[in-house]
Amino acid sequence: MSILEGIDRLFRLRENGTTIGREALGGTSTFMTMSYIIFVQPAILSKAGMDPGAVMTATCLASALATVLTGLLARYPIAQAPAMGHNFFFAYTVCGAAAAGGLGHSWQVALGAVVVSGLLFVVLSLLGVWEKLVAVIPDSLKYAIAAGIGLLIAFIGLQYGGLVVANPGALVQLGDLSGRPALMALAGLALTAVLMALKVPGAILLGIVATALLGLPLGVVKYQGLVSNPPSLAPTFLQADVLGALKTGLVTVVFIFFLLDVFDAVGTLIGVGGQAGFIKNGRLPRANQAMMADALGTVGGALLGTSTVSSYVESAAGISQGARTGLANMFTSVFFLLALFFSPAARMIGGEYALDGRVLHPAIAPALIVVGYFMMKCVTFIRWDEPTEALPAFLTLLLMPLTLNITEGISVGFISYALLKLVSGRGREVHAMVYVISVLFVLRYLFA
Repeated sequence: MSILEGIDRLFRLRENGTTIGREALGGTSTFMTMSYIIFVQPAILSKAGMDPGAVMTATCLASALATVLTGLLARYPIAQAPAMGHNFFFAYTVCGAAAAGGLGHSWQVALGAVVVSGLLFVVLSLLGVWEKLVAVIPDSLKYAIAAGIGLLIAFIGLQYGGLVVANPGALVQLGDLSGRPALMALAGLALTAVLMALKVPGAILLGIVATALLGLPLGVVKYQGLVSNPPSLAPTFLQADVLGALKTGLVTVVFIFFLLDVFDAVGTLIGVGGQAGFIKNGRLPRANQAMMADALGTVGGALLGTSTVSSYVESAAGISQGARTGLANMFTSVFFLLALFFSPAARMIGGEYALDGRVLHPAIAPALIVVGYFMMKCVTFIRWDEPTEALPAFLTLLLMPLTLNITEGISVGFISYALLKLVSGRGREVHAMVYVISVLFVLRYLFA
């Protein structure tokens, strides 16, 4: 049997009406649309005190590993990487200073919490009960959580670009739009929006690169080279403090990491799977294998030194180019491994710029704002005409950006949802697990 025949048999290319060429094109397109995470992730996790170079290496390795697992176990062209939203929860809520609304834990303990949440995901995937857990959580809260995280990400993107700044009297105000970082961020946002409107593949990545190039003559971005040996993984490798996470009693943190991972994975698999025609009779074949790959990717990523790894909706770009099997993931993974040799470019693009006592990241600011837009689109699925559904959803998505804390939004959302259903005489519509979770959140506030 030849190599080509072996590939065809492993990934069932002919059965799925595809070719190696189409899978290669699809895998490349997927990488182009999601590779912005290579530049964004080190900048975000550096806020938790992590080494940016090690985070970049961990991000590339974890993405390649989890993407390969999905391709081999589930045979779907759905790639994985550290999830947006999870990284902000990690850096700003779990590791953020208490004075800024964070919990003040070390990044090692936070990685330990990610490992625990990933292991819990593995167990539920083995038992095949994750579907029941997802069904328990009200849809309105699921959509509101995603939208709230999107608002938070966009808000931080506005701050990174110097477009909004602190105001002691009104909390925030418009920044100096004539300043170099703001001009750079605005130009990058405009270009990214145009590329998206024209449906150019890799619009976010191209926008990041163009914004960084604009920052060079402005003196905001400093040229540091393009290619070098991969940064050392040593500063983050196997640094996850699992025992510390268990000792500090981060039950809520572990639960939220787990909840976000399950929501992301299920939402992406259903959304992308539906677009590609993978869903048969209302079910996604090999869903448990796909969820297992997601769970193992999370554990592996945390051990390497990065936040929760999950399926990327940007995989739809590869599917639109003809990808239909896990072979596309092999090509995407190769590109993630090749990206290891471009660490100077990552340092340059995600680097800091100090201005008036503030630390900005104007090159990645447009990408964060656009990602927030993508995550906000799901508010259309919330039943705004039903107060018992809409008010908890509204509070959830409102509090996340205002408090810079994902936990607070989720907590208030659950509590208000359970309370409104009870007082309106519709308590039986709510699963008992929602009441249990709500009580736990109430106890968190009482004894925090």
